[in-house]
Amino acid sequence: MSHSDRFTRLSLLLAELKPYWQFVPFDCLALPWQEPALCQWLQQHSLSELTALRQDASQLQAQLSPMLPWLAELTELAQANPVQQPAQAYPPRLDWQIPGRKWQQITAFSDALPERHRPWLEWCAGKGHLGRALAATSDQPVVSLEWQAGLCEEGQALATRFGLPMTFVNGDAFDDSAAGHLRQHQHAVALHACGDLHVALLRHGARAGTEAISFSPCCYHLIRSDRYQPLSQAAQGLDLDLSKLDLKLPLQETVTAPGHVKRQRQLELSYRLGFDCLQRQLTGQDRYLPLPNVPKSLLGEGFEAFCQWAAQRKGLALPVEGLEFESYLDQGQSRLHLVEQMETVRQLFRRPLELWLVLDRVCYLEEQGYEVEISTFCDRQMTPRNLLVRARKPD
Repeated sequence: MSHSDRFTRLSLLLAELKPYWQFVPFDCLALPWQEPALCQWLQQHSLSELTALRQDASQLQAQLSPMLPWLAELTELAQANPVQQPAQAYPPRLDWQIPGRKWQQITAFSDALPERHRPWLEWCAGKGHLGRALAATSDQPVVSLEWQAGLCEEGQALATRFGLPMTFVNGDAFDDSAAGHLRQHQHAVALHACGDLHVALLRHGARAGTEAISFSPCCYHLIRSDRYQPLSQAAQGLDLDLSKLDLKLPLQETVTAPGHVKRQRQLELSYRLGFDCLQRQLTGQDRYLPLPNVPKSLLGEGFEAFCQWAAQRKGLALPVEGLEFESYLDQGQSRLHLVEQMETVRQLFRRPLELWLVLDRVCYLEEQGYEVEISTFCDRQMTPRNLLVRARKPD
């Protein structure tokens, strides 16, 4: 199946199945589906059982497939094969000052790039960790574009420390001047450049005729418009009309988070939902009231302190007496189970929606004359954002 055919089929399937994924669980006080078998299955599983199933995608799919006849095709359309490339030999201590998991991602991404005979452009480089890996294993110079001057200075010092041919450019990827750093005979790379940042790379690279572009996208919701703006002509005809909340769905995966982080997440959700039950009664407004980011230290002070903080942030006055906080916390914990039921089904759409977004980029590059491959450059336990797009101009 060609990328465009795959994109078309995935678009139609995601549009047909919108009731299963395009909603905000915190807004819902009941399951939004009418299938009795699915609802019964979800209600029969405890919170801990659902959490465990969500960490085992194959087991979850096996249990839900009999109730969801579309799941097999959806899963097949969202597959990406791992890159098969030999590992490079990196100089000792090149990973200096880089956390272990981050270094593993960098080397896995670097190893997945077989074409190493062109100068490199490292987009949104940070301190140039990826650029150092590429410079050290290819004997090609690296230009590293980064908008924070301090990171440029630290990156240049590290490159000098290892004697690597790297030049840091302090520039804004969104500024028109950034396009001037893209050349035809060049390999532009971006590892986990967020949202519109990697989109800018694709647009600039296509206009410059850059011979090779390789990137791993991340944080699709970090865009400058209110809603997703499709890149390719194919997507413009099959637009799913995605909000920023929709674009967060592919990122809501915690396979790399330690156990205490996951437990803290559940505690915070139960507090948020408990306060939501309280504010609905106080305001008479039957809709979810979003809260800002919560200081993690506040969670240790208990639910009542959380409600006082949340009410202050939203300009609500809590009654001095008569509030049964434990009752609202119980309601929040009950709704947490309901939210996790909804998220268990929505999880089935995380990778398919991410593939839809990536295929939009792939179709755009193909429309610009590139040959494009989609693969994974590492295991999802290393990072769930493991998709890799490699594009090259035909010889």
